[in-house]
Amino acid sequence: MNTRVVACLLALTAVPLAATAIPAQKPVVVLVHGAFADGSAWSKVIPILQGDGYMVTAVQIPLSSLSDDVAATQRVLHGQTGPVVLVGHSWGGAVITAAAAGNKNVKSLVYVAAFAPEAGEVVTAPAANFPPPELNSVLKPDEAGFVYIDRARFHDAFARDLPEADTRIMAATQKPINGKSFGETVPAAAWKTIPSWYIVSTEDRAINPDLERYYAKRIGATTTEIKASHVPFLSHPKEVARVIEAAAK
Repeated sequence: MNTRVVACLLALTAVPLAATAIPAQKPVVVLVHGAFADGSAWSKVIPILQGDGYMVTAVQIPLSSLSDDVAATQRVLHGQTGPVVLVGHSWGGAVITAAAAGNKNVKSLVYVAAFAPEAGEVVTAPAANFPPPELNSVLKPDEAGFVYIDRARFHDAFARDLPEADTRIMAATQKPINGKSFGETVPAAAWKTIPSWYIVSTEDRAINPDLERYYAKRIGATTTEIKASHVPFLSHPKEVARVIEAAAK
């Protein structure tokens, strides 16, 4: 067989190999809810991510302590075999900060109007440097020390940009958090070694927006500001999904 024929055969066989190349695996998206909520809080973001080809898991954290919440998140992370984008809302920001530390599969972190503590820092300590948000005045502990939001004030303090009919359901189904959790610390801060994104809710009445900007700057995050209440994933799910997908790329 002459060299010209060999060259033609090689060229022909190369075409299907290039056409059937396996695309790079998309990261798995793991979502961590905040206080007074559960995994269903992500119900508007999940379909968008799934529609764009992402595997999504919403962790159900117990809100019984920071260590319990971190352990629940780490169980989900340990079940993943590929790259992960880890997303945390509000209290969930403290959870992902600790849960992702030392996990090589977590490629990026997304903080959504969230706490982003330093290692050894009490989660709520930086808040003392900013005016208190409205939420602080409407929290009610029960006899066991778990904290709820006053139902009559839930809409204004937590989700002002949602219809009141929706927030009445959210208030009725809210999941309380152990009040002692806010005084806990994280042993390590994953944002020091993992690229981070941060969504600031500019109309937030649960965490001071300037505190959110402080966290975003301190962790060196790629920052997006959304004119939203404390729950932008419900009032602006497309914008939130867009940030998560940017972190995935």
